Amino acid sequence: MKYHRLAAAVALVGLTLAGCDSQTAKTEVALESPAQKASYGIGLNMGRSLAGEGMEDLSAAAVALGIEDALAKKEQRLTDEQLMEAFTFLQDRAEERMAAINDKNAEDGRKFLEENGKRDGVITTESGLQYEVLKKASGARPKADDVVSVHYEGTLIDGAVFDSSIKRGSPVDLPVSGVIPGWVEGLQLMQVGEKYKFFIPSDLAYGLQSPSPMIPANSVLIFELELLEIRSQDAGAAAE
Repeated sequence: MKYHRLAAAVALVGLTLAGCDSQTAKTEVALESPAQKASYGIGLNMGRSLAGEGMEDLSAAAVALGIEDALAKKEQRLTDEQLMEAFTFLQDRAEERMAAINDKNAEDGRKFLEENGKRDGVITTESGLQYEVLKKASGARPKADDVVSVHYEGTLIDGAVFDSSIKRGSPVDLPVSGVIPGWVEGLQLMQVGEKYKFFIPSDLAYGLQSPSPMIPANSVLIFELELLEIRSQDAGAAAE
C-alpha cells in the first residue's frame, strides 16, 4: 500500500541519521569508509526522491527517533493507526501538490504556444504542432517507415536543455514512426539538409508520463532538429 512505500523510503533516509541530531549530522557523521559513503548515498538519493514528491518537511530528527526506538526494541510511541493516518495524509498531500504543479505546467504551456503561434514564421499544424524553418534545403522527404539520421537539441519553455545530440557530438539514427507524435509529424515535413525548430504540445510529447526528471509532466518541448540523412527500411532490407 502507498503508506508502506512511504514508510520504507523514510526509513532508508533515516539510516544515516540515527543517533545524531539533524542539525549537526553533516559535521558529525564521518564519510570515509565505503559503507559510510554508501549510507550517505542512500540517504541522498531517497531524500531527493521524497523532495521531488513534495515531502521536504519530513523531520529527520523524528526519523532518527523511530530508528533508535526500533533498534532498542522500545515500545513504539504512536499506534499503527496513527502512523497509517499520517502516511496517508502525507501521500495524499504530495499527490495534490504534484497535481497542482502538473496543472500549472499545462497552463504555462498553453499560454506559451498561444503567444508563440503569433510570431512571424511560426506555422501551426492541424494537430497543434508548431514549427519554424531555420534552414531550407531541397533534399528528399522521409516517410513514416524510414529510418533517419538527425542532430537535435531539446529544451523546455524556460530554456533548460534536457537532451542534445549536438552537445554529445554524435547524430542519432531513429525510425520516424518510433518517436513521440510531434516528431513523427515534424520529420515528415522536413527535407534532408533542412533544420527546423519544433514547438511540441504536451499531448504530442509525453503528457503526464514524463520519461525523465528533467522533463516535468505536461511540458511543452522545443526542439531544434536537423535532418541529416534518410535510410529507408526497405532499402536497408534489400542491402542485407
